[in-house]
Amino acid sequence: MSIIPAPVAALPWRVMILLTAIALFGTVVLYSAAGGSITPWAINQGVRFCIFMGLALLIARTPLSLISRLAFPLYGAILVSLVLVELIGGVAGGSQRWINLGFMQLQPSEFMKLAIVLAVAQFYARLPVGEVRTWNAIWPALALIGLPWALVLVQPDLGTATMILAGGVTVMFLAGLPLRLFIGTALAGAAIIPIAFSFLHDYQQKRVLIFMDPESDPLGAGYHISQSKIAIGSGGIFGKGFLNGTQSHLDYLPEGHTDFVFATMAEEWGLVGGVLLIAAFLLVFRWGIRVSLRTEDKFARLTAAGLTTTVFFYVAINLMMVMGLAPVVGIPLPFMSYGGSSMLTVMLCIGLIMAIDRSRRQSRRDWS
Repeated sequence: MSIIPAPVAALPWRVMILLTAIALFGTVVLYSAAGGSITPWAINQGVRFCIFMGLALLIARTPLSLISRLAFPLYGAILVSLVLVELIGGVAGGSQRWINLGFMQLQPSEFMKLAIVLAVAQFYARLPVGEVRTWNAIWPALALIGLPWALVLVQPDLGTATMILAGGVTVMFLAGLPLRLFIGTALAGAAIIPIAFSFLHDYQQKRVLIFMDPESDPLGAGYHISQSKIAIGSGGIFGKGFLNGTQSHLDYLPEGHTDFVFATMAEEWGLVGGVLLIAAFLLVFRWGIRVSLRTEDKFARLTAAGLTTTVFFYVAINLMMVMGLAPVVGIPLPFMSYGGSSMLTVMLCIGLIMAIDRSRRQSRRDWS
């Protein structure tokens, strides 16, 4: 008979240890980025992770039935918040993304990345199986995705809008909609790219053009990507060594503690450090997909897979961005980039996946 209490034994300790290791590595990189100081980034990042891990563990004890019931109300509340951003939101750096609550600046669009997965998953969980391949399975989901996507796009925040679109469409795909729908949509999207490009803001158009040819303006709009590539390439296989990076320490690399933190890390830890970090993230994704595959509840299965792919998009887009494989859209690297909003969103995703896993284990014990 086990002497470990059931609630403690049920925790996904391997994932918790893995996430803690990634976050600890992130604080080490931020310590180096600050020139060997725990302030202003490393200490704050560590404290935030501990708080958000505790929050994730609390969410992990939430019944699946309650999560299911809250899916649409949560989506609605955040959608209203996005409308309020347009009406009373604060403007910073040319973007209107925040609501001033006095004690903090709330960015509702960040939480919509999670809410869109829950809402679309709930829609398809309630949809009769016979209607999955009908028009009634398409237009409500497109409306759920399109409303917040449009509101975020006009803030303007192309990166977050892309994440919301990707998360919602991923759940649609996993729900079993015909593959020809996605192929046709992709072809139509490719055809209207020139038209969509003309509606982008000037700085967004410049980001796309610089992505296609960074060397056209190496000291201007292409500076971020050029310096990021130099930092990653100069790290070689084993890196220059801890605290020995030059691109970030000499301020050649902009945003070396936020969006381009991977370049800061790769310069000092090299290819080996980058491969190990990516491998750690892959293990987290593997855990999330296994939780999805093992649960029998349709809402839980779609939610776990959708949230896992949401975290995957964070990592994939950021890595492509810093390597010059995608335009710079301001997507942070989870647990590595300095900042609270993105870490909170990712930990909420992790907590919900833990709750689904716990519900599955509980159901299995009840049947046995």
